[in-house]
Amino acid sequence: MKKNTVLTYVALHLMLMIYSMSGICSKLASKQAFLSPKFILYYGMVIVLLGFYAIAWQQIIKRLPLTTAYANRAVTVIWGAVWGFLIFHEEIRFNKITGIILVVAGVALYALSDGGDDVKKGSSASEEREEAQ
Repeated sequence: MKKNTVLTYVALHLMLMIYSMSGICSKLASKQAFLSPKFILYYGMVIVLLGFYAIAWQQIIKRLPLTTAYANRAVTVIWGAVWGFLIFHEEIRFNKITGIILVVAGVALYALSDGGDDVKKGSSASEEREEAQ
């Protein structure tokens, strides 16, 4: 795997971690009085995080096939459980862990199903676009 592809995956997962933080802000906003300063602050943070996500997502799908990038979005399930446990003191029970494992296994099976062809196609498509310009 090329160094650029590894960096793209790292950027994808950092971006998805940041995207998952919009759920934190939404939950915090839901606990505030409607249109109070804290409500507006939290929802403003949601808008900023989702704006960042939208721009970063466009950059990621320039470099990776859409199916690969979209399949990796499933890691937000993991981040949701982590944030719920750390920030909101939610319990992580066996059923939740089982669900997370199934999601991760599904993403891993999907990623391995093409034997890396998907990544090669994404790299060559990017290179072809650069050559055309």
